[in-house]
Amino acid sequence: MAEIELKTAPGDYRFPTTNQSRHCFTRYIEFHRCVAAKGDGAGECEKFAKYYRSLCPAEWVDRWNEQRENGVFPGPL
Repeated sequence: MAEIELKTAPGDYRFPTTNQSRHCFTRYIEFHRCVAAKGDGAGECEKFAKYYRSLCPAEWVDRWNEQRENGVFPGPL
């Protein structure tokens, strides 16, 4: 059986405190900006996907995805 290696987003000097909510939100936005600029399936965007998936609660991501689909996302994409 293959061993699973768990990783999280690297430290970011923009987010020095232990509250990672803003870090999560920023990485989510960075991912979707990257996809918008480079297209779906762009390998360069995958690191941002890994980062926000490791930082953000699934409920937040589900809600943000729904908001994006409905055109009411609160962030700058």
